[in-house]
Amino acid sequence: MDFSATWSNLPKGPSLQNLTEGGFGVLKETQHAAVQDLTKAHIESFDQAVTEGLSRALQAIPPLEFTVKNDRISLSFVEATIYNPVVAKGSVCREMRVFPAECRGRRCSYKGKLVADVSWSVNGVPKGIIKQSLGQVPIMVKSKLCNLHGMSPKELVEHHEEAEEMGGYFIVNGIEKVIRMLIMPRRNYPIAMSRPKWKSRGQGYTQYGISMRCVKEEHTAINMNLHYLENGTVMLNFIYQKELFFLPLGFALKALVDFTDYQIYQELIKGREDNSFYKSCASEMLRIVMEEGCTTRSQVLNYLGERFRVKMNLPEWYTNEQCANFLLEECVCIHLKSDVEKFYLLCLMTRKLFTFAKQECMEENPDSIMCQEVLTPGQLYLMFLKERLAAWLVSVKLSFDKRGTRLGGAWSAENMMKIFNMGSDVTKPFEYLLATGNLSSKTGLGMLQNTGLCVVADKLNFIRYLSHFRCVHRGAAFAKMRTTSVRKLLPESWGFLCPVHTPDGEPCGLMNHMTASCEIVAQTLPTTALPALLCSLGVTPVDGSPGQTFSDCYPVVLDGAVVGWVETELAPVVADSLRRFKVEYQLVSRPVPLHNALSYARVDRMLSVVANFIPYSDHNQSPRNMYQCQMGKQTMGFPLHSFMDRSDNKLYRLQTPQSPLVRPYMYDHYNLDNYPSGTNAIVAVISYTGYDMEDAMIVNKSSWERGFAHGSIYKTELVDLADKAKGEDSVVFGTTPGDSKMNEKLDADGLPHIGSTLQYGDPFYSYINLNTGQTFTTYYKSQEACVVDNIKICSNETGSGRFKRVCITIRVPRNPTIGDKFASRHGQKGILSRLWPAEDMPFTESGMTPDILFNPHGFPSRMTIGMLIESMAGKSGALHGLCHDATPFTFSEENSALEYFGEMLRAGGYNYYGTERLYSGLSGLELEADIFIGVVYYQRLRHMVSDKFQVRTTGARDKVTNQPVGGRNIQGGIRFGEMERDALLAHGSSFLLHDRLFNCSDRSVAQVCVDCGSLLSPLLEKPPPYWSAMRHRKTVCTLCGKSDSIDSVSVPYVFRYFVAELAAMNIKVKLDVK
Repeated sequence: MDFSATWSNLPKGPSLQNLTEGGFGVLKETQHAAVQDLTKAHIESFDQAVTEGLSRALQAIPPLEFTVKNDRISLSFVEATIYNPVVAKGSVCREMRVFPAECRGRRCSYKGKLVADVSWSVNGVPKGIIKQSLGQVPIMVKSKLCNLHGMSPKELVEHHEEAEEMGGYFIVNGIEKVIRMLIMPRRNYPIAMSRPKWKSRGQGYTQYGISMRCVKEEHTAINMNLHYLENGTVMLNFIYQKELFFLPLGFALKALVDFTDYQIYQELIKGREDNSFYKSCASEMLRIVMEEGCTTRSQVLNYLGERFRVKMNLPEWYTNEQCANFLLEECVCIHLKSDVEKFYLLCLMTRKLFTFAKQECMEENPDSIMCQEVLTPGQLYLMFLKERLAAWLVSVKLSFDKRGTRLGGAWSAENMMKIFNMGSDVTKPFEYLLATGNLSSKTGLGMLQNTGLCVVADKLNFIRYLSHFRCVHRGAAFAKMRTTSVRKLLPESWGFLCPVHTPDGEPCGLMNHMTASCEIVAQTLPTTALPALLCSLGVTPVDGSPGQTFSDCYPVVLDGAVVGWVETELAPVVADSLRRFKVEYQLVSRPVPLHNALSYARVDRMLSVVANFIPYSDHNQSPRNMYQCQMGKQTMGFPLHSFMDRSDNKLYRLQTPQSPLVRPYMYDHYNLDNYPSGTNAIVAVISYTGYDMEDAMIVNKSSWERGFAHGSIYKTELVDLADKAKGEDSVVFGTTPGDSKMNEKLDADGLPHIGSTLQYGDPFYSYINLNTGQTFTTYYKSQEACVVDNIKICSNETGSGRFKRVCITIRVPRNPTIGDKFASRHGQKGILSRLWPAEDMPFTESGMTPDILFNPHGFPSRMTIGMLIESMAGKSGALHGLCHDATPFTFSEENSALEYFGEMLRAGGYNYYGTERLYSGLSGLELEADIFIGVVYYQRLRHMVSDKFQVRTTGARDKVTNQPVGGRNIQGGIRFGEMERDALLAHGSSFLLHDRLFNCSDRSVAQVCVDCGSLLSPLLEKPPPYWSAMRHRKTVCTLCGKSDSIDSVSVPYVFRYFVAELAAMNIKVKLDVK
């Protein structure tokens, strides 16, 4: 959908049509465009990666050459295809295609086959092309390669998907994984930066440098720096296979072109012809090369090849010059094709570096959006795929080294295929990358981090799910930095990054979210026609001489290549003409990484999708809006419609969610009524009973009984008999026929009845070994009762293990209890402190009791006036049957919200200020104060006391120290630590201290010898054989040899362990027993 069209037909305001008009659940012809746009960047970039990106990447992989049995063999890729996901070979089935719902249901991966054409030649004679399968690669849901591509909502529902399935993620082992979008330095742009830590790179280094991230067409990237040294020379610094290399600039320049030293010197001092310091520096750099005895280009190449040869795995027959050329091609300005272009660019960067080092130009801010772009999932996928394909060639070479000598006969295609099949496939590395988010790569792909590249797309609720796709991360490397400059909100990110939606705490300012209207440009358009156009507009080519001196000209750089020079007077005209061309002929140069075409000051331009859902956010204190962005993502709501087809570890579901009466129009724009996440509650702002202190809130017990905020959790357990009984083929689900206790609870197939309730200790499932007739039963371990919701019988990947894998989904009812967390949409979180009987609640004149009592002390310091307005708006909406538009900035000083809603309330027969007279539920007397009461949309958060409480009487102890273990899952205790000890000491409650740290921890009674004070020497005497077993044995000190000096003392077990450890180190501990 066109950008301007998307944002011109927004809803004018919210409406209750979903509740009032029929046909809410009826499927539409097409999917909702706004929701589909949320994952557009992910899908477009993936589509591009697997179509034209893949062919470009294959062309960029150099042929691998090596010798076997005195023959030179060369392998190279011709083309590759990725197929749609289909079932494995040899499966019997009606439908060959595999759909995402099935992969989620049976916890497998959604992947398609990668087949490449490999051409091979012996001694330079082409021998043909072999089609070779290289394994399976993950496929992004809803991309062109996905089997859901182009389906209508009706077809999607038939295939057990959501009607509004957005795609944009991969499925690995049944878990939906998203590749994070990372902010990278802008490609092919020399950035002037000063980094104090560069001084530590060696003698004479300064903090000044020019950094550049060079990116090829197929997105292979490399970072390259120019360093300024104190003696006025320049070092080129690049990374090859994760190693840093430094090269004096003179060598690089002379190796790239066959110019004389004077020509190179001329190019370096362009625009600086009168600066004697600069001229002496340029000649000094060239003199360093002369001193090494390198006068011509071939000598320099030979010199470099000799030095770098050891680090590059090149065939031994390559000359030093070929090695050096390979180095320049792979590591220096890789985005440029020809060496001459590289030379001109390096000269430009050097001139910029000197200008910067002499403080004649400003440092550029690498945190500014101008110097950044987004690494899209497709780019990372393609870079990784390219590296894996190159690694496959190397693995084939290794198998040649192992097996090649044994192959009988000539070089036949059959022999080649045998060896090709030994190569390492790409299935495992890809699954590892997506499952763990860790990048294992030889080159590091030009990235600053190799962990945390993927996140799980939690379906906790729809808002959380969608924010995964709109998130851009600054990178893990910045999280450890001590500076705060990276986290700052810069003015130039207005309209691109949301100022509100960032987490508080450690990732604050590093994890940003794109605004609702911000798009990421996926396609790169060719810029080949532009140099000619620029020259016709008056730009002098790079090797020509302009009409004025170079100092009066600007250099012209296009996509990281120096095009030429333009005179200072002419520059504004050229820029103006280009702008006009861009508008008239849609001439597009390199896309800016993020683009925001329209810029009228509308609120959806400024806020992210999630921040747009906060009602009246312009009336709230800013941190409260940040909190709501986080809490909106932790709400129990209605995450999806296909509960029966999912096997997620945990799903939260609100039983009776409602559509909010007060909401911004963006709520309707994204059709959020499909996935609601809260309840309209009647809230009275009153301090009642004291059970509402410090953010607690009282809930009406009758509302609770009527189902207020009731919900449940779906948990799934996957039982795989192949794992339970390794190697046993005859293990199946089932019960012993005569066992009445089992057969009451379990079905004949050993699985629980659907809809039955399981209590603690009930049999959960049982399986039987047909050979031995042995039955194994697993019992339900959790203390909470649950209901069996559904059971899916799955097969394995190949379709051979029928009825061996079962997914059991249970439903745990979770109705609100004391200690559960609730929040309004304004960052006002509170916990339920009492379920107060309705007869004791305060009531209005009409006899209505509120659902929630909210403490008025929550407002003054937090300044969430938006909640007060929402309360009045909700009340007036309920009276008049309206749905109010809560978009921020709809009200102003002149047109105030209080007047608007006050008049509506007055028209409905209520107080203008939203207050009412309330009567005490205890005495029936009228309360003296007017109480503010209205309708507020409340969310139930997923933090429940049932998941948090921890209790222990006795239980597991540590084997070494004999102290209670910690941890909630293993029924452990809560540590009574050093600081808690200090508190008890300060109180002087020494018996309590003794009890906690000794009696309840690791008290033990030990025998000690009073004479020699040893804990280790007292031992039980060894009985002679004729003693009866009942006879009392004395404890004897082995050192003193007597038993009357033995006494019993209570000591911590850890102390005894410590004494034994010291004894092992030959240190004696003597106890003084008084």
